[in-house]
Amino acid sequence: MGAEPDGALKGPPHAAREAVTDYCRAIERYLCQKNDGHLIRVIGPSFDLVSGWSSSGIPLKVAFEGIDRFFERYYRRGPRRRPVRIDHCAADVLDVFDEWRRAVGVGATTSQPGDEMDGAVEPRRGPSLTAHLERVLMKLSSARAMAVLGAESDSLLDRISGELDVARAASGGLRGEARSALIERLVAADEELMQMVRRSMDDASRRAIESEASVELETFRERMAVDQFARAHRALADRLLRERLGLPVVAYS
Repeated sequence: MGAEPDGALKGPPHAAREAVTDYCRAIERYLCQKNDGHLIRVIGPSFDLVSGWSSSGIPLKVAFEGIDRFFERYYRRGPRRRPVRIDHCAADVLDVFDEWRRAVGVGATTSQPGDEMDGAVEPRRGPSLTAHLERVLMKLSSARAMAVLGAESDSLLDRISGELDVARAASGGLRGEARSALIERLVAADEELMQMVRRSMDDASRRAIESEASVELETFRERMAVDQFARAHRALADRLLRERLGLPVVAYS
């Protein structure tokens, strides 16, 4: 990677500067892979951008997911014309980070890193309730077909899918208390699903997930109260479990 901009990292201790530089190099390597081996240097303003992600606590995994999201959209537009610069991926990285923070429970109320970037990207509206239910049903169907949770989970997956299928048919016309009741039921169904997932884990898998969650949250540990961190850790462990098993978030927000 190219030389760091003058003054870009003045102030933090040596170890912190090294951590930021390693972060930028990891982003540069990942972007190179996504560009089919074409190296686009993370230097100058791009270095400032990516080092800001590091300082703001954006986990590398989240940044990679944002880069992936940009490339997926880029590929859908047809044959690529030129290599992608990291600056092109910035909005998607911030979007994914915002989703990660909301899913984990790390938000502005706890003065988290990244709050200074909240106005950088216009928030995107989430899917409609009907579209959400359709995506959840698709993922549950895939999980059922692939037996990711074992045969003992089939009855629960079938029951939840049946409830959601009925709800989907009526969701477009639901208003007021009926809509609120459905959303509450989705929260309950989501917790029921995750309880089953947690019970199905062996000790080694549980430790691995908890360790991965701790690493992702390390930047935020000192900025959160003990109980806040514990809730965030559990939420992130659940998120990692969903990713590993291809399970959806049934709850709707």
